[in-house]
Amino acid sequence: MTSPSVAVDPSAKVDPGPPPRKSRPAQRLLHNIGWYGSALLLFLFIAVPIYLIFVSAVSTREAFFAYPKALIPTPDTISLANIELLFTTPGVIDAFWRSVIVGVITVVLALGVGAPAGYAIARFAFRGRDGYRLVVLATRAFPIVILSIPLAVTFRNFGIDDSVIGVAIVHTALTLPFVILITSSVFVSIPRELEEAAQTLGCSPWRAFLKISLPLALPGLVAAAIFTWVLSWNDVFAASILTVINQTLPAKILVGLSAAPPALRFAAGFILLVPSLIVIFIIRRYLLGLWGRVVK
Repeated sequence: MTSPSVAVDPSAKVDPGPPPRKSRPAQRLLHNIGWYGSALLLFLFIAVPIYLIFVSAVSTREAFFAYPKALIPTPDTISLANIELLFTTPGVIDAFWRSVIVGVITVVLALGVGAPAGYAIARFAFRGRDGYRLVVLATRAFPIVILSIPLAVTFRNFGIDDSVIGVAIVHTALTLPFVILITSSVFVSIPRELEEAAQTLGCSPWRAFLKISLPLALPGLVAAAIFTWVLSWNDVFAASILTVINQTLPAKILVGLSAAPPALRFAAGFILLVPSLIVIFIIRRYLLGLWGRVVK
């Protein structure tokens, strides 16, 4: 028997099927272009202002006021006179070291109080824990402008007005909510079972924390320390209100250079940037090394 023939309509459209999918190398190439392009834009957004501040700070007077301004300085347009003048200004060196001391004290106090609080939030279930988190975060809702006069009066009564410790206490209060939130998130990511396993092997709770949780939490603690240092170093308003004689470097620059030439202001801005950049780059290498050890 022969199978019956089926008539085919020549005008009927043939379904071409689904469109061909892009190859995996093409998708990977587009993904890499997007990531590297975003990273390049972010780098330019951060690096271009820093570069312009640097060029303006080390330019001669003629090059500074030249129009159009050269983006790449030449040896005859570079001068360190503005930076030298800034450091020879009376009180600037003392204010610089005062800012360093305030930053160190702030980091120690913020981590000393914030890290245990973050560990308690992450490890212990107690009544009102969520409300406590909201209260910690709500402290940032009160601007320093409202608290400036009460703080100044209180510090004067305690005898710590116009002092390094007074500014460090205020900076600690400003950075403490962020430190608590960062450290609590870090300790939440560390499984509690690791500490419990160490305790079953003979470690005390304190020793289990030091041997297990603390090394794993060090990258997060370093990140919190960087954040605290940068906030303390760059603070202007609190230091300007609470200090008159013993000013930090930002407060000294704000008060003393309000009528200075623009080139000297750029030099002061560059000097304020340098310590933060050095701290970030030094601890960045340490931070990446710690993450590598944790992954291994």
